[in-house]
Amino acid sequence: MMATQIEPTATLAQLQEAKPESVTIVLLSGDLDRAMAAFIIATGAAAMGMKVTIFFTFWGLNAIRRRGATSSAKDWLRRMFGLLNRGGASTLPLSRFHLGGLGTMMMQKVMKQNRMPDVPELMQTALDLGVHFIACTTTMGLMGISKDTLIDGIDQFAGVTTYLAEAKRGSVNLFI
Repeated sequence: MMATQIEPTATLAQLQEAKPESVTIVLLSGDLDRAMAAFIIATGAAAMGMKVTIFFTFWGLNAIRRRGATSSAKDWLRRMFGLLNRGGASTLPLSRFHLGGLGTMMMQKVMKQNRMPDVPELMQTALDLGVHFIACTTTMGLMGISKDTLIDGIDQFAGVTTYLAEAKRGSVNLFI
């Protein structure tokens, strides 16, 4: 397969022609508002017919953990990560004004009143639209997260090189 040559003075149209219409998102944050942003962008891009990949790493893995799942790691430090990060898309805190859970409850109430889908609904919509979910194996190992503590629907378990290969081919790359 021949690579498309792009001149240094390429126009936007030439650049768009050279890259496939795809979006890669690194979800690093385990915060409700940031996870929502990632899934809103992912579902919007998928609805437009774009290929979408979300690479979940560090605290972003909490969005795809089963609710209440803890670590089955042997060492105490990784077990502590499991206790502190039980995960579950419906239990993510706000990045600001969490206020011990009060701010998150208020945000969820406002979202419900305005018929805004919550993170679990957005995640399911993303899966239904064919968004590709990749869980970072390096972070899973560091934090003592096993495959059985993650939700169904994870397409791949891989490291950063897999994400970078996706990002290199893509036209939009986001880090949330």
